[in-house]
Amino acid sequence: MAGVAGSRTAAAQRVAALRPDVVLIDIRLGAESGFDVARDLAASGHATWLIMISSHAEVDYADLIAEVPVAGFLPKTELSAVAIRRVLGMN
Repeated sequence: MAGVAGSRTAAAQRVAALRPDVVLIDIRLGAESGFDVARDLAASGHATWLIMISSHAEVDYADLIAEVPVAGFLPKTELSAVAIRRVLGMN
């Protein structure tokens, strides 16, 4: 099952309701930060795997990505089931 959320509050509600195995979190969420969403979701204990995504290069956010409890990062241009499995170590 998949869900979409446009805010921190909506993300927390969707993850709590849907209990996904993997959550893709866009780094830029308008006025909110995907990094804050990642911290919130990790603290909630509802999501097993969190992956940051962005249209920007990983190097642009490397320090911030390293500070949040996520499995890794994927550029949106490389986003696929195979790439998600690779980030999660499920080759």
